[in-house]
Amino acid sequence: MTRKLLSTFLSLTLFATIASACAGGKQEGASSANTKPSTAAAADYGDTGGLKLPLVDEPVTLNWMLVSDNPDLSNKLIVKEIEKRTGIKLNIQAYSTANYKDKLKVVMASGKLPDVFHGLTPAEANKLGSQGALTPINPYLDKLPNFKSLYVDNKDSSWVMKSWSDDKDNLYTWPIYNINRDVNHGFLYRKDIFDKLGIQEWNTTEEFYQTLKKLKEAYPTSYPYASKTKDYIFRDWAPGWGIGGASYPAAYDENTKMWKLAFIQPEYKQMLDFMKKLYNEGLLDPEFITDTEASWTAKMTTNNKSFVTFDWIGRLDLFHNQVKSQNPDYNLRYGNPVGPTGKIKQLSKIDNFGIVVSNNKNKEVALKLLDYLSSPSGAALVTMGVEGETFKMEGGKAVYPELKDVPNVDIGVLKDRYGLWLEGMYVRADSRSVYYNFTEKEQEAQDKMVKNNKIDVLDPVLKFTDPETKKIADVLTSLQKSANEFSTKYILSKSYGDAQWNEWLQTAEKMGASAYIEAYNNAQKRFDSK
Repeated sequence: MTRKLLSTFLSLTLFATIASACAGGKQEGASSANTKPSTAAAADYGDTGGLKLPLVDEPVTLNWMLVSDNPDLSNKLIVKEIEKRTGIKLNIQAYSTANYKDKLKVVMASGKLPDVFHGLTPAEANKLGSQGALTPINPYLDKLPNFKSLYVDNKDSSWVMKSWSDDKDNLYTWPIYNINRDVNHGFLYRKDIFDKLGIQEWNTTEEFYQTLKKLKEAYPTSYPYASKTKDYIFRDWAPGWGIGGASYPAAYDENTKMWKLAFIQPEYKQMLDFMKKLYNEGLLDPEFITDTEASWTAKMTTNNKSFVTFDWIGRLDLFHNQVKSQNPDYNLRYGNPVGPTGKIKQLSKIDNFGIVVSNNKNKEVALKLLDYLSSPSGAALVTMGVEGETFKMEGGKAVYPELKDVPNVDIGVLKDRYGLWLEGMYVRADSRSVYYNFTEKEQEAQDKMVKNNKIDVLDPVLKFTDPETKKIADVLTSLQKSANEFSTKYILSKSYGDAQWNEWLQTAEKMGASAYIEAYNNAQKRFDSK
């Protein structure tokens, strides 16, 4: 699943160009003003959340710029079905993932914005919106029942209204709902080897250490724990020590209700000390900070070189399928978290692809279309297709009779065949979609973490002022780089210990650690006050 494509790339000059070009387009489109809905049509398409279909009285064409490698989307089911249901014809301007960023720069510099597009950070969207180029969502809430239900009336997701809005509380970015699965990454282990040696899966950090020692005793030339994520290992392990989360290296302390910088916490040192012990005893692969994916794959699948790692749950079946002809007993499974908290990071059900609507005559129509796609009916359409035409329901899941000869019907197949799951178009996912079809091993991972309450709570999502954003950006890159370099040396060098740790604390402070975390705590105060 592709995530946020673009880093900050818009200059103030570019903002001014776009705002100037869009300043005149503020009249309402005639087709969006006096909609005469068809109640029967709405019922035919399931739960629209209160919207009446079609959305317009007269045909309207919207220009929608998004990511897709499919050159013929205009002839795909999704475009035709949206027009059939809503009366809105889509002119899709599709660009590949590799080219989208550059194309968006060109389009934005021209000032001729599509009616709907994506790829902006909240800060970029707010800047453009404040200059009149984009349409705020909140003034139209009475016409957007699905948005209101999901992000205003729902206490679990209403944070969007204050975290992504601008200083005037105008929201320009349309969120994506119900997108992440409960468990996507974690510790994985070779259960076939564990069973062969009579080793039980670990439940604590000490048991994890003892498990690796037993594996080393049985296979003296092995390095039981291998890693391919390079210095991301520190981020991946951090939740187990209570210093991880979506804003890493900023970590929110639920007890003190304050933010702290992970790199300088005692818990971070404890994590490094544990890694150092594993390294010194030959339990952690010496190449953990440099290994390639190909080399790591070989270690985890052949020659009994490594048996435990941290990765995506898709590996559970991918690795088995890769080696089953040579080793039919190969059995990679999802393991318990490592670290004192016994928790993994929670993934937010809400994501941000920077989907925005231009401020022009079609803005209300575009907002209503996004609202329809945020309904259960719209979510089913863009992530599953049309029931009875493309899919049917079996056991509570969508299946595709005409794709019965396709070995694995995943979202990539649905993109190619029907134009479903288009990045920048789907704004709500249906949990009956193939994306949520878990294999037996993947389902075990979901159940293991959810039923045993091993998922940490979400950190608050904060809104920063421009000076705070600049302060964070100025400090973070160099601080992150230095922290990763220090952490690696701390683990690899036998001479590194308490003295070097204390020196690092001083170095981090000189690099702006306090200023960095102060921005988070100031933003948290404003968040709490609302």
